[in-house]
Amino acid sequence: MKKYIKYLIAVCVTLTAGGCKKDLNLVNKSAYTYDTFFTSDAAINQGVIADYATFLHVGLWAREWYYIFDLMGYDAKNDAALQGDLLGLAQYNFSANQPQLDAMWASLYRMILRSNVVINRAQAWTPANTTEQAHQKQYIAEAKFLRAYAYFNLVNLYGRVPLRTDYQPQPTSDQINLPRTAVADIWAFVEKDLKDAEIDLPLSYAATDYGRATKGAATALLGKSYLYEKKWTDAVTELAKLTQPPFTYALAPQYNDLFDDPNQDDPGKNPETILQVMNQAWTDWGIGNQYYLFGGEEVWGGKATHSARAQEYGFNDWSNTFITTTAVKAFTYPNPQTNATYVDPRAAYTFYGDAASGGQTAYCQSCAISSSIPKVPIPYPYKYDANGNLITATTGYHWLKYEYYNKVESFGGPQSGINGQVIRYADVLLMLAEAYIQQGNTGGQPLALINQVRSRPSVNAPLYTSLGGQSQAMTILMRERQLELTGEQSRYFDLIRWGIAKQTINTERQAEDGTQPFQDKNVLLPIPISEKNANPNVAKDISGDWN
Repeated sequence: MKKYIKYLIAVCVTLTAGGCKKDLNLVNKSAYTYDTFFTSDAAINQGVIADYATFLHVGLWAREWYYIFDLMGYDAKNDAALQGDLLGLAQYNFSANQPQLDAMWASLYRMILRSNVVINRAQAWTPANTTEQAHQKQYIAEAKFLRAYAYFNLVNLYGRVPLRTDYQPQPTSDQINLPRTAVADIWAFVEKDLKDAEIDLPLSYAATDYGRATKGAATALLGKSYLYEKKWTDAVTELAKLTQPPFTYALAPQYNDLFDDPNQDDPGKNPETILQVMNQAWTDWGIGNQYYLFGGEEVWGGKATHSARAQEYGFNDWSNTFITTTAVKAFTYPNPQTNATYVDPRAAYTFYGDAASGGQTAYCQSCAISSSIPKVPIPYPYKYDANGNLITATTGYHWLKYEYYNKVESFGGPQSGINGQVIRYADVLLMLAEAYIQQGNTGGQPLALINQVRSRPSVNAPLYTSLGGQSQAMTILMRERQLELTGEQSRYFDLIRWGIAKQTINTERQAEDGTQPFQDKNVLLPIPISEKNANPNVAKDISGDWN
């Protein structure tokens, strides 16, 4: 290479001065640019798919998301295997340089960036026919939904954040270094995006496009946004739409079908899903291998999109976390009809434990017949070693939700095809019940919604005959959300928005491990140090190196 460079220099010296002034940089006329790539239906669609792919980037649903909110919401606690910065999340001693929080912030803003690019280019595109015109509206609506999803999480977790509303190919310094925006303005932007998306998103998709945001997803997230903003009337109006035609959502008869089937990609098999991360089915939507979410560069595996939760939480695999004893105890409460001690059937779909706790007491019920060891089924908490000898496993309660130990003895690698439930119908029913209760309505409407969730065929818990006054009704609603949504990264958000995070988590932690780690500042997450270093207008707005 050096010989060729010297030759070119020598040639230039022998040429006239005018000849040497010619630009020797060649332009690749086949290369795509911002202006030339997004000029067709297929290209805009690729941009939208790249936007969805962000769900499976580090910081979000591939890995960090479940650790952050299971640990901080105290659904999960660390097992001995959990170390390093992840342990910091469990102990609430993280700071502005916490890697998982930094990755989450970056991925949410990456989703916003990609949404802004899609909207910008789709609006500049001239469709060739009516089909493409419909696609243009759909693509913009999908991007607005994803942008709203990102800002919904950012405003809840961080409060005031930079509001990036469009894409600038050559941004100025002021456009790059945006200051933080008022919380009310961010919520207004989220509402506007979701209202727009609600108009132009389809009710459903063909099988090849399962996982894309639907009209129902926009309606659900808008209703959820109103609930979080304490706009109770608007929340009722929006969430109630999902219980009526043209929507056809219903509770899945088998609760465990939501969380243990790695081949659940057909929503027709699961009428409860409103939005899910399509692990495994989105294989062409992200590139990596089974270790991609750890930054691994192994040569095997090819393309992969998946979650590592099954492997990492699995008691027979890496066993990084337990379900908390506090969460387990919540499943035992007074029978609403007899007041006798009652164990909720959802316990057996949520965790492995003993009979008294209601947890599942066996695994490997449907393991492959070709497996010689272990025997089928195997009593928990025991397992077999490689020689078939029975050995005692770790004690305590372990996760069943998002595991499929009923089908395999162990996973063998951190790649789970179980889809991530982002929004599901049971959550909508409970949010709608809450919106009624928060307005002082504790009568038949919220009662029927809560009982509908409890009467799912595979659960069939005794129904409430009355919710009592508003305080008692909220207590029932809070417990119902905990039982139904344990391990779904919901409880942290619930405790924060109800204003009881500090007292609840510290009380539970004091009882379980003798600590009270939640501080007043933890109501919001710290603005990542990477953002402060990159954006001086954010840096000067930070108090106490936190938020």
